[in-house]
Amino acid sequence: MRDMIDLSSGVDQIPDSALLVAYANGDPAAARDLSARLLPRVMGQAVRMLQDRAEAEDVAQEAMMRLWKIAPDWRQGEAQVSTWLYRVVANLCTDRLRRRKRGGVGLDQIAEPADTAPGAAAVIQDETRLRALSDALAQLPDRQAQAVALRHLEGLSNPEIAAIMDISPRAVESLTARGKRALSAALADQREALGYDDD
Repeated sequence: MRDMIDLSSGVDQIPDSALLVAYANGDPAAARDLSARLLPRVMGQAVRMLQDRAEAEDVAQEAMMRLWKIAPDWRQGEAQVSTWLYRVVANLCTDRLRRRKRGGVGLDQIAEPADTAPGAAAVIQDETRLRALSDALAQLPDRQAQAVALRHLEGLSNPEIAAIMDISPRAVESLTARGKRALSAALADQREALGYDDD
């Protein structure tokens, strides 16, 4: 077994791939630190795609389990751990969304995560906007919806999205442009109801 890496100082400076390799070599602290770094991003992506916290937790757990399984075979320098993980989460979420469509379960039938911090009117408006966006995203072709969500909800760059979706950056631009146009058209008649009449 190789030596465990020293995580006592500057853990933020250690690359994800080094932590993954350290975990594969028997360092449990590396797994803990990598989970703390990646799990919030994975959960955020899954919640935004699925609009269901319980399902998102299942997806996040499954994605992390897959990461731990491939850790012994990870080759540093070939791919970024976060890119690989985003791709796994996107694929798991897409599979679940497809099952929902086949099963006839609409996104409006799935409970929204509760958030009591803002006022009731703001919460209702945010939930209404989120539901409208989710419904509109669900009407897009899967690849367009995935590209739009990764770009505009996750804030990833086109090259990052290209790596996740295994397509060219130009294809990402095309997918996001078509997806945005389709979303804009789908939501155009709801602008006032969603509180965007002053925008």
